[in-house]
Amino acid sequence: MSKQEIPYKIYLEEHEMPTQWYNVRADMKKKPAPLLNPGTLKPMTFEDLRPVFCDELVKQELDDTTPYIDIPQEIRDFYKMYRPSPLVRAYCLEKKLDTPAKIYYKFEGNNTSGSHKLNSAIAQAYYAKEQGLKGVTTETGAGQWGTALSMACSYLGLDCNVYMVKVSYEQKPFRREVMRTYGASVTPSPSETTQVGKKILAEHPGTTGSLGCAISEAVEAATHKEGYRYVLGSVLSQVLLHQSIIGLESKAAMDKYGIHPDLIIGCAGGGSNLGGLISPFMGEQLRGEANYQFIAVEPASCPSLTRGKYAYDFCDTGMVCPLAKMYTLGSGFIPSANHAGGLRYHGMSSVLSELYDQGLMQAVSVEQTQVFQAAEQFARVEGILPAPESSHAIRVAIDEALKCRETGEEKTILFGLTGTGYFDMVAYEKFHNGDMVDYIPTDEDLKAGFDGIPRFPGNME
Repeated sequence: MSKQEIPYKIYLEEHEMPTQWYNVRADMKKKPAPLLNPGTLKPMTFEDLRPVFCDELVKQELDDTTPYIDIPQEIRDFYKMYRPSPLVRAYCLEKKLDTPAKIYYKFEGNNTSGSHKLNSAIAQAYYAKEQGLKGVTTETGAGQWGTALSMACSYLGLDCNVYMVKVSYEQKPFRREVMRTYGASVTPSPSETTQVGKKILAEHPGTTGSLGCAISEAVEAATHKEGYRYVLGSVLSQVLLHQSIIGLESKAAMDKYGIHPDLIIGCAGGGSNLGGLISPFMGEQLRGEANYQFIAVEPASCPSLTRGKYAYDFCDTGMVCPLAKMYTLGSGFIPSANHAGGLRYHGMSSVLSELYDQGLMQAVSVEQTQVFQAAEQFARVEGILPAPESSHAIRVAIDEALKCRETGEEKTILFGLTGTGYFDMVAYEKFHNGDMVDYIPTDEDLKAGFDGIPRFPGNME
């Protein structure tokens, strides 16, 4: 099909929106390692996880054999408010870069929460409501997940308690106020409201917090309140399952016009966006039906894939959650208070960690100022102010397009534009004022986190 026949923005029809999520684990010959009970070091069972998570979500978390899982009608009806989301050809960026590469991005910022997080938030809130719960607790880093969950809970009439990483709570007051507008309570983490929060503050006075800290507090709050469960915005397999709607729509739109992406690029923090974007494409590759190059992009300040250890580790700083096998910097690693926002998590999804360990995916880390240079360039030519997290993918997409300019290769690049950056203006201000600095942890900095990874036979070997 000729270039002229492919629209600038590809929208699927409503009836073309996926009716099932795709579970990439079903096509993985070597499955991700199971979650372990930290006390017994045995795989977590349904009964082990029930006190923390909703029953249906536990089933999804433990299911690594069912390839497709039906999306309930009520969730599909909610999705119709903002889905299918557009797949956009970045013609203006291509022209600016003078590249033969074709650049596409899947835009997930066209909803009130401003990001892809709503895809899983509504699913998790729905299952909590179906179970007859009063409310849920959660953590949020940059605030996108907390905003999305607040919106979903408001829609379904659930109480929502959010523990927001302290540095983001202070840097992003407007994101906090959106959550409160939707009726959520928002607490800066670590806080004095939980026992684990008090412990972290005692050990790290003045800490700016981390996602690991906030997770610990949210889990404690959920397990101490009758009728509440904990929900998570990334990392877990259930979240990647819900986010597969991104990749399924992307693939359907590209298939509709005969487009085959050579490179698929996503920002990587805990793994929700990247896992959701690549899942159906990775499934094809695992089944031997197609070949793609996958690139995970993470901040140089929190480089779990590129510099982490592949080992079982706690998912939270307070060490109250199960052990997950993942690329990790150690649950005690406190990242710098930079503007990578939602990418400041110490570990990576077990699914993505296993794919990376098998060599099925590449990973690169990028520095903060380079990320904002790319964000500004993209905003000026494509008309969307991108979130700092998304801009990590933009940085590498631009770099790959420039390589094509040098070699003359006409590669097709797809990247995930996870959301908008309108609540991130403090970061943009620091960049424009020349106050933004690049921080890369030293080996000594990382060693402190690695030293806290649990030691038991077969781990850290």
